[in-house]
Amino acid sequence: MASKKRYFGTDGIRGRVGVAPITAEFMLKLGWAIGKVFSGEGKNMVLVGKDTRISGYMFESALEAGLTAAGVDTRLIGPMPTPAIAYLTRTFRAQAGIVISASHNPYYDNGIKLFSTEGIKLKDDVERRIEAFLENPMTTVDSAQLGKARRIVDAAGRYIEFCKGTISPGVDFKGMRIVVDCAQGATYHVAPHVFSEVGAEVMALADAPDGININDECGATAPQNLSAKVLEYRADFGIALDGDGDRLIMVDHTGAVVDGDELLFIIARSRHEQKQLKGPVVGTLMTNLGMEHALAGLGIDFLRAKVGDRYVMEMLSAHGGMLGGEGSGHIICLDKTTTGDGIVAALQIIEEIKRTGKTLHELKQGMEKYPQTLINVKLSGSIDLNVNATIQEKKKAVEMELGGDGRVLLRTSGTEPLVRVMVEGKDVRVVSDSANALANTVKEVLSA
Repeated sequence: MASKKRYFGTDGIRGRVGVAPITAEFMLKLGWAIGKVFSGEGKNMVLVGKDTRISGYMFESALEAGLTAAGVDTRLIGPMPTPAIAYLTRTFRAQAGIVISASHNPYYDNGIKLFSTEGIKLKDDVERRIEAFLENPMTTVDSAQLGKARRIVDAAGRYIEFCKGTISPGVDFKGMRIVVDCAQGATYHVAPHVFSEVGAEVMALADAPDGININDECGATAPQNLSAKVLEYRADFGIALDGDGDRLIMVDHTGAVVDGDELLFIIARSRHEQKQLKGPVVGTLMTNLGMEHALAGLGIDFLRAKVGDRYVMEMLSAHGGMLGGEGSGHIICLDKTTTGDGIVAALQIIEEIKRTGKTLHELKQGMEKYPQTLINVKLSGSIDLNVNATIQEKKKAVEMELGGDGRVLLRTSGTEPLVRVMVEGKDVRVVSDSANALANTVKEVLSA
């Protein structure tokens, strides 16, 4: 059995700045460990990008020093979206790409995401090799073998052109009015250019990062301001990205939020109608049941992975799929890129609006979202939910009441001391009452 990783979680390393392991000292050692894993004959190269958090400067310098000590050349990208680093790692033929980001978290958090030379998240065995080096004393190569660092000044332009290339040749978005919320994050100097250069009239929001305002009441996790601006500007729709640009939430012309499940359905149906869809569509255990039923109505296979875009990617690879995602807005279009990309996903939606002549509001009507209630129950210690007789008896009773028109999910969180109780079905009252009843049973068992 493989050993449990000490630092790496489902999406890299993440935590509060100044609290181990998110410290300058650890990042120095981590840079060195990454360098040791990816160094070979000659001075191999690693790309380093970041989002707009103030702590990114500190960690960028520490990682650069560690990589240099390991004898690896560093290419500094500066503030760029996470999927841009995945793309640039491939095109520069780098051995790895590092992103300094805590994604949708507040500014006082930060973390590390890593990509392989193919532009995909690192496999578990590579992360374990990095962790093994972290347990060793740090050394420095001979001075003649030290790595060198330099900045890549045209990274934004390269990525903008790549994004534009993911829509069909000759297609433009002239006549469309779009509001783009950049979450005060890494897309602030990229996303508005992408959409305007393909013809749209763009109004940018949250595009003045100051190192502290990233994800602060803006972006994919807080689309309320975007909804208001779409109505105020009488825009066709709005686009909300998160702090590192790998999530997408949209708002239709009525101000209604269109989440990742609905967006993934729109893209899947489009590919299916154009006979371009390959393999099953992959969601997660949290994907709305309405999407599963809507895809089934089109004859499209659907699979559920564990929560996390990493697991979605693994299942797509295992089953030959090309589309996957989460309700939170991670949408993976493997026919266009190698990882979740908010800008690329948005372009696919806009091209479908152009192709069909329908509004975003009309396109989402093909999927009926089921009411869903999620309750988090605090957990101290551990519990095996699958074998506790009281909890399982109550779960079966709820499933009986829902019949074939609902779903129950019980799981312990992988990142917090919580038990997540989720119930969904067609009747909002039944769903809410059932979720509360099941959550109360879980609380009673945990407190006993």
